[in-house]
Amino acid sequence: MEEAVVVVKSMQHQDDADKVLNALQDVWGIGRAEVDLKRNQATFTYDNRMASLQDFERALLDTGYEVITSSIEQ
Repeated sequence: MEEAVVVVKSMQHQDDADKVLNALQDVWGIGRAEVDLKRNQATFTYDNRMASLQDFERALLDTGYEVITSSIEQ
C-alpha cells in the first residue's frame, strides 16, 4: 500500500470534504482515506497494483475539484 497526500483547491465546507472523500473512495484500490478541511488536504492509502495517484487526481477533477499538489509519502 502506498500513502498519498493531495492538496485540493476550493474545499470550503464539510459538503466539499464529503464529496472529495466519496470521489477518492470510488477509485478501485483505495484503502483508508481522510480529509482535513482546515488544511484542504486529503490523505489516503491505496494499492498501486490497482490504481495510480493519477487515478485519484482524475477522480477529484471529475468531481469538480482542482488538485494543487500531490505526493506519495515514504
